[in-house]
Amino acid sequence: MKKIASSLLILFFALFSLSCSTDRDDELGPVSFLEIKNFIYDGMQLYYLYKPEVPELANDFFESREERNDFLNSFDTPENFFYNGLVTPGDRFSFITDDYRELERSFAGISKTSGIEYGLSLDRNDPNFAFAWVRYVLPETPASAAGVERGMLFNSVNGERLTTTANADGTYSLSARSRELLNLDVFSIDLAEFDTNDNLQPTGVSIDLTQVEYTENPVFIAKTLTVNTRKIGYLMYNAYRRNFDVQLNNAFAQFKADGIEDLVLDLRYNGGGSVETAIDLTSMITGQFNGQVITKQRWNPEVQAVFEAGNPENLLDRFDNSISNKDAINSLNLTRLFVITTGSTASASELTIIGLKPYIEVKTIGTTTVGKFEASLTLYDSDDFSRNDRSLNPRHFYAIQPLVYTYENSAGTVGPPTGIIPDFELRENLTNLGVLGDENEPLLSLALDQILGRSPSGKTRSGIKFEHFTAVENQSPDFQRMYIDNLPEALQNKR
Repeated sequence: MKKIASSLLILFFALFSLSCSTDRDDELGPVSFLEIKNFIYDGMQLYYLYKPEVPELANDFFESREERNDFLNSFDTPENFFYNGLVTPGDRFSFITDDYRELERSFAGISKTSGIEYGLSLDRNDPNFAFAWVRYVLPETPASAAGVERGMLFNSVNGERLTTTANADGTYSLSARSRELLNLDVFSIDLAEFDTNDNLQPTGVSIDLTQVEYTENPVFIAKTLTVNTRKIGYLMYNAYRRNFDVQLNNAFAQFKADGIEDLVLDLRYNGGGSVETAIDLTSMITGQFNGQVITKQRWNPEVQAVFEAGNPENLLDRFDNSISNKDAINSLNLTRLFVITTGSTASASELTIIGLKPYIEVKTIGTTTVGKFEASLTLYDSDDFSRNDRSLNPRHFYAIQPLVYTYENSAGTVGPPTGIIPDFELRENLTNLGVLGDENEPLLSLALDQILGRSPSGKTRSGIKFEHFTAVENQSPDFQRMYIDNLPEALQNKR
């Protein structure tokens, strides 16, 4: 992240002088909930994108420290305070964690998994029940060793049906019991299949699985297809992870060596990740626009004013020519791009699409994306909210991940909160998911139709329609998040 003059320290010093002392009431072991809530309040008051919509975050809202503490103490836990005291009702993405180590591992792609990446859908006959469908299987995991394959269905774990809970807004979530079953270290899935009446029936086959610690490479498939003598790159990219930038850049080096003429970027299951990696990816796809603006950031009014007064350049993200380790970017200089999207495509994936649209032709294939066009930032309980080992609070592991800015592309377009509507719509068919990376897989085939000018009329478009309501990654702390990797130096305010 770029840097601006450290005058921000002076501008915000008065605002946070109230926070220099820390109360030690309501002790929770060696640290009090009030201490944690004070850290949360300080971070949100400075950085929260929607600060103007939260009266209690106004700089002059409380007349005394005691009055502020009374407000903080009216919430029983840090989580309750964060979500019900500070986060606006329309904010779907800011969150709090009681263990930032888990969050950091998630950002690095490290988790416990059996290797199954699955979606969850409601039973058509009874929404109190759900079933899972395997989207893909991670290599060298217990699931891959057990023969689990894309397209398999299961509706029971350890002999218990997957059940749902109805939400107040009319949607459904997986029940607590079913989540518990799916998070067991050792469990078995009971396979099912559709009968002639399109009802799900057990097959009588069970597969035993274990959970292991695994680091997922988001560059899932990178291959060059030769179709009608035309060389077309296909990249299935499942998360924007900074620690895998080299692998992403290497994939583009191979595309370049193969001389591809077009690229299909498959983001159907990509919920986002690092903004910096998204900027690099746009530069890998292009290369002819180095230094030009991709996106313009907009923070809350106070932070925005500091940027604009100090150095407005720091609000701009530009095409670049090197990745995080300073290796040169392998650019393809393409003038068009075909992107596969679904309702699981979010945040940094949407930035890639929106950011490129003013420069090259971008066509999307699949279904409408999530509609998440804000970036977040990890704030720690330290003197300057960074992961500063010299001042990091040693008594707890809480951190917050608030939304801190939204953005527009170079043409002034802001992504729609309802998501990016596909240019060519096709829903994944659970009875014919196809093999990922195969040119006959339905969504890839439709993308190839557009590249080659083929008529898609003969393709099967219909299938059994099920309400897809969640996926395995929504249990991950970084689900559908887009974040900047480091606290901007100029914003490292002393509390």
